[in-house]
Amino acid sequence: VFPVNEERLKAYATITFDDCFIIRDLKIIDGNNGLFVAMPSKKRKDGTFRDTAHPLNNETRERIEDVVLREYEKELSRIAEGGRPLAMDEH
Repeated sequence: VFPVNEERLKAYATITFDDCFIIRDLKIIDGNNGLFVAMPSKKRKDGTFRDTAHPLNNETRERIEDVVLREYEKELSRIAEGGRPLAMDEH
């Protein structure tokens, strides 16, 4: 998890499944109903965005979101306790 200092975008995250598959550029967004995790996406020619990787069901989406948001809170606590933000290649 890589916190950023922007209005709605709170952090980027990378997840790894079973030490064999990685997804980068998830975004932690402060939405109207609180924090949520947005999957990586690509802008299409018509200006809309399409997820490039995403869960196929709500259960998996919720599991990913729970873990990513928990790690985000841990990283914020670590920084608040005096730790410096880690660079992307240090995680």
